[in-house]
Amino acid sequence: MEEKKGYQPKDIAGKLAKYFLHNPLTPILGIFLLIIGYVSLEVMPREEDPQISVAGGTIIVPMPGASPREIENIIVNPLERKIREIKGVEHIYGIAMDNVGVVNVMYYIGEDRERANLNLYDKVMQNMDLLPKGTMNPLVKPFDVDIDIPIMAITFYKKEGSVLKDTELFRIVREIQQELSQIENVSKTQIKGGRKEQYNIQVDLGKLSGYHLSLGQIVQAIKALAVDVPDVKGRTKDGQLVIFGVKNAIESIRDVENLIVAQYMGSPIYLKNVARVTAGSDIQNFKSVEISEHKKEGFTPLKPAMTLTLGKLAGTNAVTIADAIKAKMESYRPMLAKEGVGYAITRDYGKRANDAVNELVDHILITIVIISIMLVFFLGWKESLIVTFTVPAILAITLFIAYLTGQTINRITLFAFLLSLGLLVDAAIIVIENIHRHLHSHDAVDKSMDEIMVEATDEIGAPTNIATLAIILTMVPMAFVGGMMGQFMKPIPANVPVALVASLIVAYIFTPYLGLKLLKKPHFHHHKHHKKSEAKEGGVQ
Repeated sequence: MEEKKGYQPKDIAGKLAKYFLHNPLTPILGIFLLIIGYVSLEVMPREEDPQISVAGGTIIVPMPGASPREIENIIVNPLERKIREIKGVEHIYGIAMDNVGVVNVMYYIGEDRERANLNLYDKVMQNMDLLPKGTMNPLVKPFDVDIDIPIMAITFYKKEGSVLKDTELFRIVREIQQELSQIENVSKTQIKGGRKEQYNIQVDLGKLSGYHLSLGQIVQAIKALAVDVPDVKGRTKDGQLVIFGVKNAIESIRDVENLIVAQYMGSPIYLKNVARVTAGSDIQNFKSVEISEHKKEGFTPLKPAMTLTLGKLAGTNAVTIADAIKAKMESYRPMLAKEGVGYAITRDYGKRANDAVNELVDHILITIVIISIMLVFFLGWKESLIVTFTVPAILAITLFIAYLTGQTINRITLFAFLLSLGLLVDAAIIVIENIHRHLHSHDAVDKSMDEIMVEATDEIGAPTNIATLAIILTMVPMAFVGGMMGQFMKPIPANVPVALVASLIVAYIFTPYLGLKLLKKPHFHHHKHHKKSEAKEGGVQ
């Protein structure tokens, strides 16, 4: 007699099932997947919104004494024409004002920011010879969305009864700014509403006219006074080092008042003759910050304050950076209390990002529980347990690959997982349902459990692969959507296909393995007895 061979799988599904069915590494692989998924979830940078590549910049070209019409004709228009030679530029906005021309450049969404900034700078520098005589060096300032949008804002204010001056509060906040800027991955820091210490000079235009002076002469005299005088060093013939310095020119209001601005009829004209000099803060700074506290009786009246904003580097974890900033601020609390300064965190992007991620993770877990409960009624509790295990395994693979490709966890990334969650269990449900059908078929008595698992998995391999591929192809066009929407929704076509492929692999490997461990063939005694009776009756006849 010819020896009966076991079922030989034809599809990749059956081959995977057969290879891992008794492999001792299969349970280790399952545990490993869950571990790397959890680690990826913890270490991946968390943000509220996905990274969007936005490139652009501003070119500022000063030309003292030029009118807006001149600025437009000889600076703004030629500069716009040259910038249009750069590939990827979407919009150019030129502004002509007295003494200065400003050109704002916006690239198409998705253009590489570093390359775009370099092209913009190169184009301006290459055409410096075309600028008219009297034009000062242009200033090219590219903007960076990642660092320009702060993740945290800390507002400082003077407590009731504090005699601290605004300039002293600014000094304290500036020292804190210097310390916080040294935290890892903190990028741009700014103080808004701060009052710097300075001498204010208020010129009397009537006296200025009486002495036949111009405002430009006053400005030039003040500029000359503000120049730092370095130490003068030299060596004598015998090799000794000689150092002498010049005393600071400005140490008090009197030093500023006694500045000689011009000569009139042989006599010096001092700054105090034409202007009033006071010591205080930068009164020309019209930016201000005010804060109000919320108490039981309502909001308190607004009071002056200043805000320190902090940004982060692109692709870094907003949660850990925000936590580090808050921990550092707690160490400053005793010092600030001693100075009579209070502070409030008025923007915490890290907390918002963490809350958004945790909320969506909770929703994913709730969805998994709902799916498992539904499967209990349709397949049974053991089958439901098998399918439920595959979901975290699939998400673990997807998270790990997302981490390797440099993605961040944000609302859109987790929305992609949530969107594909219903699709992820399809392959596992199809496999377990076919195994269930084979176990309850009449010829199951004549087959071993290994044969049933491999045959049932192999049987649905080809159609399941084609169905999954069709779903993946529906996601591919989303990757080619341009503009802001395409950048915002990029995590969906990047993660859903990966999750669907992972769902096939997990279903073909772990569903037969767990089915072999948890499921059993039902008893068919009545079927066998019925067949024997029919055989006897046939023999009698």
